[in-house]
Amino acid sequence: MRDERLDTLAETVIRQTLQSLPANVRLAVKSCVIEAVFMADCRACEEGLEDDLLGLFEGCSLLDGEPASAEQLPRIRLFLDNLWDYAEGNLAVFKDEVRVTLLHELGHFLGYDEDEVEVRGLG
Repeated sequence: MRDERLDTLAETVIRQTLQSLPANVRLAVKSCVIEAVFMADCRACEEGLEDDLLGLFEGCSLLDGEPASAEQLPRIRLFLDNLWDYAEGNLAVFKDEVRVTLLHELGHFLGYDEDEVEVRGLG
């Protein structure tokens, strides 16, 4: 299910969410690629992803230091089709879940594990 409207809506939410971050975090996030993608598009190139995954952080966190290779560059992927399914077609829920999932994955980029992300209210 490829829907350009979801791309546009997600990009707006991502931009607004990033703008709402403290200046020092916004600056740090510039080194992390953030992609809004469709899980269906990733299936052909990657195996092992959970079917219902909403977002994914890959690569080095800020605590890990500089990446040693291109494979270690920080990247966040938000899976729009799964987020849409999770929202059950509700635009307000979709937008909120894009924001929550982005903040959750940004927590991992900042170096927080799952427990620390939860304690900080990031999903």
